[in-house]
Amino acid sequence: MNKTTIKLPGEKDFFTQEAYKTLRTNLQFCGQDIHTIMITSCSENEGKTTVTLGLAKSLTELGKTVLVVDADMRKSVMAGRNSDVQNPSGLSEAITGMQHVNDCIYATQYPGMNILFAGKYPPNPVELLSSKYFESLLKASKESFDYILIDTPPLGSVIDAAVVATKCDGTILIMSDNVSRKLALEVINQLKKSECKILGIVRNNVKNKTESYYRKKYY
Repeated sequence: MNKTTIKLPGEKDFFTQEAYKTLRTNLQFCGQDIHTIMITSCSENEGKTTVTLGLAKSLTELGKTVLVVDADMRKSVMAGRNSDVQNPSGLSEAITGMQHVNDCIYATQYPGMNILFAGKYPPNPVELLSSKYFESLLKASKESFDYILIDTPPLGSVIDAAVVATKCDGTILIMSDNVSRKLALEVINQLKKSECKILGIVRNNVKNKTESYYRKKYY
């Protein structure tokens, strides 16, 4: 299997890791039938990729096996920003049959955590994500991994996440303080149309309004 070293912001920060443990616990309380989870946001730069990778690492600390699927086949930064891999084959090659999916999965330095990067940018990402081949890939992956975390483009920008949501057990929405109420409601309504369960919202980049040391570090 291919191997890569993942770079995780806040990996050594106690309060950041505690936040991921809280998210992990809340996810487990969502039920035993929640295994394939889409993670999206309203707009760009809300931290969804960082949260996806941090949650995956936290789950492996419980002995779970996790596959992170980078489904942003438009402008993903996961491989370049969060790993030491250069131009890896990934989801686009696996869905189109250009390569076998097992040849595109990368093991990480965290036992149990694996990544399927986005791969080369195709001209038709929505069509690929709505295809039976993507659905088959997810179905086969559920037999090998305890959790599948799918990082998608912001739903407030493109429709890709709504397509992926129809194939998932639940959705986690990452939301920062910079998102308008109108956009947030539009995204939530779009998720409801997909009939995918909204597991919860992760607030990120929250502005700290107190001088408390603990609150400042946590946020």
